[in-house]
Amino acid sequence: VQLQASGGGLVQAGGSLRLSCAASGSTFSIVAMGWYRQAPGKQRDLVATVTNGGTTNYADSVKGRFTISRDNAKNTVYLQMNSLKPEDTAVYYCNAKGVNILNDRTYDYWGQGTLVTVSS
Repeated sequence: VQLQASGGGLVQAGGSLRLSCAASGSTFSIVAMGWYRQAPGKQRDLVATVTNGGTTNYADSVKGRFTISRDNAKNTVYLQMNSLKPEDTAVYYCNAKGVNILNDRTYDYWGQGTLVTVSS
């Protein structure tokens, strides 16, 4: 599975951005997609995920401001980010979780990361 992310950039506090991530390759194995972020000097943290069935999960810090959605036909996941804050500044990574149905092993696939900078 290959993931291609886009949509990062510089925005003022209170503004909005939308990230996109398109999956290609063995997409039939994907069971969930999502976004993680890593600020300078910090660990990579979950932002939001969405399963094939549409179940979503959000980090508490982004609930009510960010919305994850998915177009299964296009194998693309989106992250709409509203009311952005300086603390949202980070490199955002697209993630896909795949499952090998033969042995139930799970795999994590990562995109290249896209920088989101929120100025105060």
